Amino acid sequence: MKITIVGAGNVGAVTAQRLFNLELVREVVIVDVLDGMAQGKALDIYESAPLVRSDSRIIGTTSYQATAGSDVVVITAGMARRPGMSHVDLLVKNAEVVKGVTRQLVALSPDCLIIVVSSPIDEMTYVALKASGFDRSRVIGMAGVLYASRLRTFLAMELDLAVEDVEVTVLGGHGDDMIPMIRYATVAGVPISQLLSPERCEAIAARTRAAGNEIIDLLKTGSAFYAPSAAVVAMIEAIAHDKPRLMPCAVRLDGEYGLNDVVIGVPVKIGRHGVKRIVEIELNEEERGMLIRSANGVKENIARLSLP
Repeated sequence: MKITIVGAGNVGAVTAQRLFNLELVREVVIVDVLDGMAQGKALDIYESAPLVRSDSRIIGTTSYQATAGSDVVVITAGMARRPGMSHVDLLVKNAEVVKGVTRQLVALSPDCLIIVVSSPIDEMTYVALKASGFDRSRVIGMAGVLYASRLRTFLAMELDLAVEDVEVTVLGGHGDDMIPMIRYATVAGVPISQLLSPERCEAIAARTRAAGNEIIDLLKTGSAFYAPSAAVVAMIEAIAHDKPRLMPCAVRLDGEYGLNDVVIGVPVKIGRHGVKRIVEIELNEEERGMLIRSANGVKENIARLSLP
């Protein structure tokens, strides 16, 4: 497979490095508007090839011509959140970036899948879907995979147990509106409710929703990139190996969960050709209300963009 990553910032560069180190794909292309940035990082990664035993090819460029024939494109371009900045603050600026990037990519790779990482992810996934003209199965936002990983990590830390035994899912919009589905969480098949008190579960859910802000506050001058890049690679691995995985991703809903024409995070079956199925899990009244509120927030933001 050939993978293009747009944006040579922290998320894009670390995603490229992970893909290269795993020798997961034939070729990785990093594109960035800043001359030398993508080229330098790609060359630095390439020079590690003998040490990590990878024969993948990786190049950096400012030209979209090098992206032609990509199987998957990952859009990380746009401004990153800074301390005190909300997802909404990024909305209009990043929408223009994502729209332009998407049109250039699909002109050269009309059969690709698109994975959106640019913030705010739900809205930017909707922008990429509209700009590409693709079927909804081919445009996927990353956020839920990241937040599920964060929730698994926090539960494993709390219980002092191996992370691979913890299984969770999340719903809803990226960030403060994310809905950690604690009652569906299990550890080696044991419901989390049998291992933790409701108070501890709620505290961990709250930390999960605020996880991105926690890292921003600690870093002071940037946002998370190690875990987000790992989330992207997990998605690409399912696609590259056509190994269907059930993952919480941002996709457009057309009637599922009673929602229409909105991108929101839900469990999906993902594989070689993108989203194979949207899975509707049973929600109680409170959870359904939270999902509707989250979706309405995304819809309000999309309306601000005046998209066709």
